[in-house]
Amino acid sequence: MNVSILHTEDCPNLEPLLAELRRLIDGRDDVTLTTTPVRSDDDALLLGFHGSPTILIDGNDPFPGPSGPVGLSCRSYPCCADAAGRAPGYPTRERLAEVLQLTS
Repeated sequence: MNVSILHTEDCPNLEPLLAELRRLIDGRDDVTLTTTPVRSDDDALLLGFHGSPTILIDGNDPFPGPSGPVGLSCRSYPCCADAAGRAPGYPTRERLAEVLQLTS
């Protein structure tokens, strides 16, 4: 399985997301983790990039939902909103573990 993270250069959620993913895939030889910076609106359009960070598992977004316009922006994950309705900038560890198990 290939887990790819599309991101903008200064995305504040990239490193925490990568740390969570690395903990979850530690010891799994069947998972490759890659990152791809999205540097321009043209790149965003080509990749269908709806904000940073975007997680793709084998090329598919496991967290589809109402997506904003294609472009260089931050992404939120309404699927993981807290009780007050605040959506984080990357999925919770539990949701990440769920999608990694479902696709393995």
